[in-house]
Amino acid sequence: MAKIEIRSEITGTVWQVKAKPGDRVEPGDTLIVIESMKMEIPVLAEDGGTVQEILVKEKDPVAEGQVVAIIED
Repeated sequence: MAKIEIRSEITGTVWQVKAKPGDRVEPGDTLIVIESMKMEIPVLAEDGGTVQEILVKEKDPVAEGQVVAIIED
């Protein structure tokens, strides 16, 4: 099984965590929502699999390119 790192595409603040470890996700599912400059930007699963870890919590700051979740296919 391959581990897939999900990264933030923007710098901002975690507004909402929609997935939790153990959840089965499909490509395009929203895992986390990041607020940046008053816009809500979803962080999407690129591949299907099972969420292994969510590495951030609501109100955490995130940087562009930061790993925010790990999925195992």
